Amino acid sequence: MAYLDNIAVFVRVVELGNLSAAGRDMRISPAVASNRIKELEKHLGVRLFNRTTRQLMPTEHGNVFYAGAKQILDSITEAEAAVSALSGQPRGTIRVTAPLGLGRRLIASGIPDFHDRYPDIEVRLRLSDHNVDILKEGIDVAFRLGVIEDSSLRMRGIMECERVLVASPGYLAARGEPTDPADLVGRTHDCLLLRFPGAKEFHWTLRTDAGPQKIEVRGPFDSDDGDVLTSWALAGRGIVNKPRFEVERYIRDNALKVILAATPPTPVQLAAVYPHKKLQDPKVRLLLDFMAERCQKLIKDALAGK
Repeated sequence: MAYLDNIAVFVRVVELGNLSAAGRDMRISPAVASNRIKELEKHLGVRLFNRTTRQLMPTEHGNVFYAGAKQILDSITEAEAAVSALSGQPRGTIRVTAPLGLGRRLIASGIPDFHDRYPDIEVRLRLSDHNVDILKEGIDVAFRLGVIEDSSLRMRGIMECERVLVASPGYLAARGEPTDPADLVGRTHDCLLLRFPGAKEFHWTLRTDAGPQKIEVRGPFDSDDGDVLTSWALAGRGIVNKPRFEVERYIRDNALKVILAATPPTPVQLAAVYPHKKLQDPKVRLLLDFMAERCQKLIKDALAGK
């Protein structure tokens, strides 16, 4: 088992690029992770990594060994899933990721309840508004708001979510209320943008009588945290494009006002994304079913003001 543990650490170091990240992911210290790599290198009689101050890069031997080691671990995971399916007692670890705001509102609070129902399943949740490489980082399920373009992944739609453009009454009093999508172009208004490396959120798509219309938007503020954008909108700093369920309470309290209601942003799909083979894993199916039902209820409750 120790040798298999060493292989598992090696695979995560290759995938995440450094010992600290791999250690955090596997709940071991960087020192322990380093020792496991050294034991594996001693056993194989080769160096597996070229070490720099910031990153570990696999050597030629390391790349060859990774390909085989990854297949071994995947085969073990599939075998365990098959046994779980036969026994009716799913167990093991599920790695889950979600954007910050979505994760806080809909996913995180459900993890303890899911564990109470299935105590032999551990869930490791990572919240980030950055694009997470699901395959590279060994994610089992990713919850997303938006279109999924990666053909190597499967998607389970959960719910179509209405989007709205909102701004504070104070901002609108000072800058005027837009009456046409064209009013958002240029520097007449400040738009609050969700941006991060690789993001495509440089325009908003609005529904018009002539069909979807892409509007290039600008503003002096951007953030990789959607909740920060909401806080800026509440402070009168600009216009934000948000799923309605996230800002409904502020709309009801008149802290934010919906603008351009006749040409709203296109809806966004709430979905669960996962590698093709993961649907064969009973614990993954259980989590998908549990979270789909929970998300639908929480969104409906938020829109109803509950």
